[in-house]
Amino acid sequence: MKTNELTWALLILVIVLLAFILPYTVLANVTKWYGSFLLWIALALITIIMNYFLTKNWGKK
Repeated sequence: MKTNELTWALLILVIVLLAFILPYTVLANVTKWYGSFLLWIALALITIIMNYFLTKNWGKK
């Protein structure tokens, strides 16, 4: 794995961890369900964009 790919993978890992940690810490006092849902949508979009940039040059020499 190249260092560039490792960097992207670590960033995605951080986002996945944030998706588990933030709703139970920072958003613990938010009683509405859409607080966590909005966070998960935003993190999913960020992950999709990061995966696009990670895979756009695969197969090219």
